[in-house]
Amino acid sequence: MISLLLLALNVLFFLVLARIIVSWLPPGGEFLESARRLLTVSTEWLLGPIRRTVPPLRLGAAALDLSPLIVLIGIQILSVVLAEAAKSG
Repeated sequence: MISLLLLALNVLFFLVLARIIVSWLPPGGEFLESARRLLTVSTEWLLGPIRRTVPPLRLGAAALDLSPLIVLIGIQILSVVLAEAAKSG
């Protein structure tokens, strides 16, 4: 059961990471826009509530959305805790 949760966390980690990378790319062709929509749909349920809670970090005229970073750190912490629980149990 724990190994299945760890697998799901790894998939979620890479989906969020891919969303970050795709967000840096300029609007592109049909494939890129399809990938962008898929990544948004598959990660917004987790990023949205954090984005509404944690305001963006202001960097002059720009703003940095910290929600993906918070999610990635949370996933890593949860993965370590679950892995340790699997070892001891």
